[in-house]
Amino acid sequence: MWGLDHDITAVEHNEEIASLYQKYYPDDTVIVCDAHQYLLDHLQDGWDFIWSSPPCPTHSRINTDGRLPPRYPDMSLYQQIIMLGNNWYNGKWVVENVIPYYEPLINPTVKIDRHYYWCNYKVRSITVNKEKPVEHQTASLGRYGFNISNEKIKHRKDTILRNLVNPEVGKYFVDRALDIVESENVSQQTLF
Repeated sequence: MWGLDHDITAVEHNEEIASLYQKYYPDDTVIVCDAHQYLLDHLQDGWDFIWSSPPCPTHSRINTDGRLPPRYPDMSLYQQIIMLGNNWYNGKWVVENVIPYYEPLINPTVKIDRHYYWCNYKVRSITVNKEKPVEHQTASLGRYGFNISNEKIKHRKDTILRNLVNPEVGKYFVDRALDIVESENVSQQTLF
């Protein structure tokens, strides 16, 4: 998704998922730890671009449908947006999360599909490949460039696939961060 021209450091707290990530992306550096704390501890390490996806279950609209007991939203989402947006970090950044069941405390930069994105550079809403949820799980196996159906893991595979960053969306944000803008069928009116 990010391309081969970048040095990637991925931070994942679940060892099994981190191991799976490393298997499919062997050239990336994978660090197993709490990503929220890692961001705080390594904010000044010279990264050009930061993509953060704080845990979304406590923000999801599933919290209001009666299946789950009440719980507080995990405020690490807003902690990261505030910290990244207030001169602690000089590069480009994106924080992604689901559209919450409540009015967002900080207005998102853009909405794409079922996610909000906060970032410090100009982007607009785009349309990506729309799939039904069940089809998404199967289609992701090939479309995302790997197939985890035969992997022996304890973690639910459908959850892993559902939590992946859509490659089209990720590429869009990285390209905009790098100021790479592709032609979008823009037609210029003639002057004469």
